[in-house]
Amino acid sequence: MEAAPSGQAPPLVLVHGLWDTPQVFNSLRRELGDRRDPVLVPHLPHGLGSTPLEVLAERLGRRIERQFGPDRSVDLLGFSMGGVIGRAWIQLLGGHARTRRFISVASPQRGTLMATPWPRQLLAGVADMKPDSPLLRRMDEELESLRPVQCCSFYCPTDLTVFPGWQAVLPIGSRQPLPVLRHDRLLAEPASLQPIVRELLRT
Repeated sequence: MEAAPSGQAPPLVLVHGLWDTPQVFNSLRRELGDRRDPVLVPHLPHGLGSTPLEVLAERLGRRIERQFGPDRSVDLLGFSMGGVIGRAWIQLLGGHARTRRFISVASPQRGTLMATPWPRQLLAGVADMKPDSPLLRRMDEELESLRPVQCCSFYCPTDLTVFPGWQAVLPIGSRQPLPVLRHDRLLAEPASLQPIVRELLRT
């Protein structure tokens, strides 16, 4: 892993979630200003949830390598489904070798009950987010690749999209609730943006 120059943070990668586009991070990027640069916000079309998350993780890895080369270290923030995509890249596709910090924001790292009714044959990506799905179980059983990464989870206790909200956390690292009522406001309201920005700027 190629470290960032002394005193300089590595590039920041932001990964959007289901039914989102890179624009979901507009408020966060305005709050950050030029204090994190460069920033990569790849568009990862997910076929309305039909694309398996490991396939999206492969696409994420290719975008990171195309943008920053094969060795440069990165920080990664994943919102909602994007946090599971980022985790799959880190744990299953070698991303741990170049990831300094991983921030999960309201991501169904333990699954969400909202995904339970959907069959894999129809919506494979949504099915990957069921509690105890094969993908989540596989990552939970192999945590060694995640341990060297500095991990932080933000969650919304009243989240009804990633439900129950208090389980939207990684198995390791710090955990912090966000004082916002709804999933769709987590990247829009100052009360949640400010702690996320503080974490992204932490040295």
